[in-house]
Amino acid sequence: MPASDGDIGALDDVIGFHIRLAHGATHRHFSETFAELGLTQKMVSVLWLIDDHPHIAQADIGRGLQMDRATTMAIINRLEARGLLVRGESQRDRRRQTLTLTAPGHEALLEARRCIDEHEQWVRSRFTKREAALLIELLRRIHE
Repeated sequence: MPASDGDIGALDDVIGFHIRLAHGATHRHFSETFAELGLTQKMVSVLWLIDDHPHIAQADIGRGLQMDRATTMAIINRLEARGLLVRGESQRDRRRQTLTLTAPGHEALLEARRCIDEHEQWVRSRFTKREAALLIELLRRIHE
């Protein structure tokens, strides 16, 4: 049967294919939900991590979010340019820079969390609570 009939053949049994499709669907919904905020998923993750760990070092953010140094620095530079965070000197190690949210950064994060709640409800609506917990467990096996 041709693919135009919806039959994709053996590809339908490829886990990675379904992960890619699921990622695409969730990324599109996330992007639509966050369009007015002008924040990416990585930017929101950085703001959230800084909020949870005030004065966190830039290097620790990269490690925690599994991002390379250049990507981490570029995101932090953009957030700083928008006035959402400030850099400071570490009290323990003067060679390290720490990061703290500004008041506008905290407000942006609060709005982002509202959008995340909406997005998370959209994703979770496809599963029972038990299925959602199992899905998280199974996905962790891939990325940890």
